[in-house]
Amino acid sequence: MRNGLQNVVLASSLAIAFAPLGLAQTLTPEQLDLPPETFDNSPVLQRWSEEGIPDVLHSIRHEPSFQTRWRLGYAQFPSNDRQGGISVGVEDIFVKPDFPLTLSAEGHTLFSGDRTQVAARANYYLLPLGNRFNIAPSLGYQSFSGPDYEREGLEVGAKLQLNLSRSGASTISLSQQFVNLATSEEMGITTLGAGYAFTSHWRAATEIQKHNSSAAKESKVGFFLEWMP
Repeated sequence: MRNGLQNVVLASSLAIAFAPLGLAQTLTPEQLDLPPETFDNSPVLQRWSEEGIPDVLHSIRHEPSFQTRWRLGYAQFPSNDRQGGISVGVEDIFVKPDFPLTLSAEGHTLFSGDRTQVAARANYYLLPLGNRFNIAPSLGYQSFSGPDYEREGLEVGAKLQLNLSRSGASTISLSQQFVNLATSEEMGITTLGAGYAFTSHWRAATEIQKHNSSAAKESKVGFFLEWMP
C-alpha cells in the first residue's frame, strides 16, 4: 500500500514538473512506467489521463488569490457625534472567471437618516490575479448626502490590495477615490480595510474611511460580517 502511494506521489510530481515543457499532454501507465493497478487506484492520475496534465504554474499566477465578499455591518461617524447606522455591500464580483475586471458596490445610512452614501464601481486589476499584491484603477459613481453638504457624480481612483493567503481568507486594502475630480465639488475618499476569515465562507472585516472636501472633513468606521460564496 505504501509503495503504491509513493508511486502515485512520484508520478504526480514528475507530471507537474514536465507539464510546462510540453513533454506529456496526458498520462498513461506506460509513460511513467507504473503498473496498471496504480492508475486504477488513483482518481487523480485517471483524471489527468483523460483531461491532460494541468498547467500548475498558470493556475498559481492567474487563479484569483481573493474572492467575492458580500458584507453586512455597522458604520459609525466618529467625527459627527459618533452617529451609527447600517452598512451593506459587495466586493469584487468577477465579470468572468479569471478575468481581471470586477464590480463592487456599497451603501451606508445612519439610523437618524442624516447621512446616506451609495457607490458602485468597476475595478481592473493590472497584475496577474494570483499575485499576493495587486493594484486596480477604478471607475464608478458615488452619491453622498449629509445635513451640511452633498456630493454626487463620477468617481475615479485606484486600490492597492495585499492578499495574505491564496484563498482570500486574509486581505488588506488601501484605496483612494475622487468624486467630481477637478471641480469645485471635488471630494476625496480614502479607505483602509482589512479582513480575516474564521471559516471557509465567513470573514470578519473592518474599514476606516476619510472624507475630504471643501465643505467638510469627516471620518467613518465600519465593522462587517462578510460571506464568501
